[in-house]
Amino acid sequence: MRYFLSALLTIALIFAVQPSSAASKTSAEARKILDKAAAKVNLKKGATASFTISNGSAGSRSGNITIKGNMFYAHTQDASMWYNGKTQWVYNSKTDEVNISNPKAAQQQSMNPYTFLNLYKKGYDMSLTKAASGKEVHLVGKGRSISEMYILIDNNYVIKQVKMLQKGKWIIINISNFKQTSVSDAVFTFNKKDFPRAEVIDLR
Repeated sequence: MRYFLSALLTIALIFAVQPSSAASKTSAEARKILDKAAAKVNLKKGATASFTISNGSAGSRSGNITIKGNMFYAHTQDASMWYNGKTQWVYNSKTDEVNISNPKAAQQQSMNPYTFLNLYKKGYDMSLTKAASGKEVHLVGKGRSISEMYILIDNNYVIKQVKMLQKGKWIIINISNFKQTSVSDAVFTFNKKDFPRAEVIDLR
């Protein structure tokens, strides 16, 4: 469960991927591709998509994600997660519990999409190769929690797949049904009325 919750947060990165600030000749084209892919996502307006996360022994989960700015809502069969830019709610459907927290700076790496964005602004080298369905950007970083990543981008500059190497394990995230859409800010805040029997555990 914990693995999938962490991976859900990482998906927010996919919709707002930013290239390294230092582009060499070999990475300049890869940077342009990432720029165009990022431009496809109007984060001020909002976006939605479906996803499937897999990690070998941990199995796989499918769900949906909605994102707007630094806010997001993600849902799978096992869990739902809301983040409104300050407060995070994580609902576990098996235990019917919701944990509330205000992530601190040290926790942002696994909880806040904007922290993931910062990973791409420094410390990563990138290269570009052609793929059957578009182009693939390869990022490699030293001393990073995500040490390596492959991002598959189709010919319309929509991100279709991300492969991440984290703690020696490859996590594969497939993206489908991407859509830019207007999203209300209320979507990113947990509503107790929708879960009347849930036990609320306030960790703030």
